[in-house]
Amino acid sequence: MIKSLRTTLTAAVATGTLVTLAPGAGATVPVPPQKVTVDVASVNGSGCRPGSASVAVAPDNSAFTVTYSEYLAQAGGGVPTTEGRKNCLLSLLVHVPQGFTYAVSKVDYRGYGNLQPGAVGTQKASYYFQGMSQTAYRTHTFRGALDDNWQTTDTTEIEALVFAPCGAQRNFNINTELRAEVGSSDSTKTSYITVDSTDGSISTKYHFSWKQCPAR
Repeated sequence: MIKSLRTTLTAAVATGTLVTLAPGAGATVPVPPQKVTVDVASVNGSGCRPGSASVAVAPDNSAFTVTYSEYLAQAGGGVPTTEGRKNCLLSLLVHVPQGFTYAVSKVDYRGYGNLQPGAVGTQKASYYFQGMSQTAYRTHTFRGALDDNWQTTDTTEIEALVFAPCGAQRNFNINTELRAEVGSSDSTKTSYITVDSTDGSISTKYHFSWKQCPAR
């Protein structure tokens, strides 16, 4: 079990850093003026053992980032078949001021791939609030030969955003998966794909969207 981590978001009221569209209204909603905190409730999975994932908040409070240090899937070259699929379930508790709620409108994934010609790497992710239906997996496929950083972006249109229920505290769950497959490549050579970079400086970024809850 990873030790609980709390990160503080200080709203940039003076600069108006983040504005989002309230669904159906067409009006802008600023970041809440009070502090917002994110607790890591749990991290589980073969791709993120305890201590190998960390969370930080962007300086402008528009997003939070997750950095993985050991999230790697590999295949070929005598690597055990169990190393070909890795997953991570990250459960977050986002505390927002009264009268506001949030959604995650865009996610930027970055990593590194070293795939032999004919090998295949796959990155998948889904998101959901506790007690609500899980979104469909967003899937991105990479085909060898590849020896470079990679980046993908999952974006949700304004009208399709799923916001946390107003007045209820629900964990926000992020379910991700990495796969490496030999495919038609030389099975004596190892291929791999990671959610990080060669120097460990690249993170996954989750972008917030905010809206105000109806007055009670």
